[in-house]
Parts: sequence; structure tokens; C-alpha cells
Amino acid sequence: MGSIAYALAAGNAVVFKPSELTPGVGVLLAELFAEAVPEHGVFRTVTGLGETGAALAGDPGVGKVAFTGSTATAKRVMAACAVNLTPLVAECGGKDALIVDEGADLPAAADAALWGALSNAGQTCVGVERAYVVDAVYDDFMGELTRRAREVRAGEDYGPITMPAQLDVIRRHVQDAVAGGRAVLGGPESVRAPFVDPVIVEDVPEESASVREETFGPTLTVKRVADVEEALEKANASAYGLAGTVFSGNARRAVELARRMRGGMTAINSIISFAAVPSLPFGGVGDSGFGRIHGADGLREFSRPKAVSRQRFALPGMNLTSFTRGQKDLDRLVRLVTFLHGRRKR
Repeated sequence: MGSIAYALAAGNAVVFKPSELTPGVGVLLAELFAEAVPEHGVFRTVTGLGETGAALAGDPGVGKVAFTGSTATAKRVMAACAVNLTPLVAECGGKDALIVDEGADLPAAADAALWGALSNAGQTCVGVERAYVVDAVYDDFMGELTRRAREVRAGEDYGPITMPAQLDVIRRHVQDAVAGGRAVLGGPESVRAPFVDPVIVEDVPEESASVREETFGPTLTVKRVADVEEALEKANASAYGLAGTVFSGNARRAVELARRMRGGMTAINSIISFAAVPSLPFGGVGDSGFGRIHGADGLREFSRPKAVSRQRFALPGMNLTSFTRGQKDLDRLVRLVTFLHGRRKR
């Protein structure tokens, strides 16, 4: 939605190819736009499988491709774009971390962690998949988290997993997490297609697939750390770099941590709040992609900068871009530049 809105706002015509699993969303968007703006056919939807997307990405008439999806698919799209040097903005997945510092509002932090991990059945690229909690508040935080999580019901508080293949990834990651850590809530039995019940596992080894790879399901791994420096080190160790969250009672330290978290966006004492501020750029680094939507950066993403210069006056006594120039012209230039920009002796 962000790519569509900002591409249109920047003056482009847009062709939207939705996922083959959710084509109705794209069709409805095009129908609604045609009703609202009937005099312009600048937004169209085409549906199809991967071949349709590949055809669009490889079309030399396309000015830019904006892709939202997995890192693996983004690499294939990028390869198709490379044939015609078509520019690409890629918004890929994330393995977003939440850091809970000493002095944080623990009920608020637990509530945010739960919403970030479970809302939309965990199918939120900027949600929360990992939590690093300092030792001083770990037990209290886990008490708040598990108490709240037991009240959340799949099929009532959030919906099903959209992509059937994703269930296999979630099942594999849950089994991996439980094998290496300790299940606080749920386990492999939580995966019951098309729903997945909440799963919280603590003390999962950092090298586990459930910590390194994007799960995209209603699961959360929680790790006890000595201090926020250890939390930051572990949070930044991921190949992904999309979003992050910091909860702390120390405002200055929270800002410092947010700035040092690897990624394109960080929320302090809130969850996903950056997405609600239209002026803020949205995007990631590393395996989370590149380019930005939202804000001024989003408009620039779907435009091309162009420089135009106009001579307002001629330099007196010299023409530097002519074969008629002589050594005296160059000497004058050196003296002029030295006078304007050179270091002067005091």
C-alpha cells in the first residue's frame, strides 16, 4: 500500500501484481480507485503466478519495480530487473527484536511484545520475533508476558496463516526452538492448520534457525541478558535489519539504543509507532532490503533527480571550457579559488 500510494503521489502510473494467494485484494483496490478517479487509468491490477511478476520485472518499459515479500524472492526479482537496469525498491522480511531495559514499564513492554509477536497471526514484517530482557527485570517481564499471552486465542484474537507453505516454516522453527530452549507457552502442537496458537520459548540458542531466520508466525523467543549492551549486540547480530523496539525508563539511554539498533526504524516505549507517522521513511537494510517508502524519502524513491544549470553571467576575462583558454586563464582561476576557499595566514 505504501509503494502504491507514494508512486501515485509522485506522478507515476502503477501496475500492481498482488500475491497469487491474495489476488482479490489487488482487484478490489483497482476497482475502488477507478470509482474514485474514473478519468484516469493510472492504477491497474494484473493477477497471476510468479511468471506474471517475472514478466513485469523484466519488461524494459517499466520505470521502477517496488517489491514487498521475502528476501529470496527479492533476489530473483532483482536479477530480472538487472537485465534492463530497472531500479528496484525492496521491502523484505525482518527478524525484529525488542529490548527491555531496567526501569521499563513492564506491563506496557509485555503488552507491546505480545501485540508485535501475535497480531495478524505474526504475519507482520515489522512485528516482534525476538525479545532481549535484562536480568534485573526478566522474571517480572516473563510473568506479565505469559499471563497476558494465555488470554490470546487464535481464531478469535487473530486469524489464520495466509500462506500454506508458511505453516511448514513455523512448525520447523517451533520444533527447533523447543529442542534448544524451554517452551513457556505452546509448542509443536500449537500448529493446527490454518491457525497457530501463541508460542513463547525462552533461552533458545542464538545460532538456532528460530532466532536467525524469519518465522512470520505468532511465535516469540525471549532471552535473558546481563545488560542492554549484550541485548544490543544480540539484536544487531541478525542478517535482517528492518525494525526494532526499545522499552526503557531512561529516556536518554533509550534514544541511544534506538539509534544504535541496526535497521531502518525503531520505536521507543511503543510498538510499530513509526509506521503511524507519515513523514518518517519506512524500509530496511541487509536482508530486509533497501529503498524507502513514506515521507519525503518515499516520494523521492518514485521520482528521478535531475540537475539543470543556467549561465547567469560569464567569468570576466576567462573561458575555462574552451580550447582558447591559456595559461593566464588557469593562473587566474588558481588565484580566485585560493582567495575564496584557501587557508589564509593569520
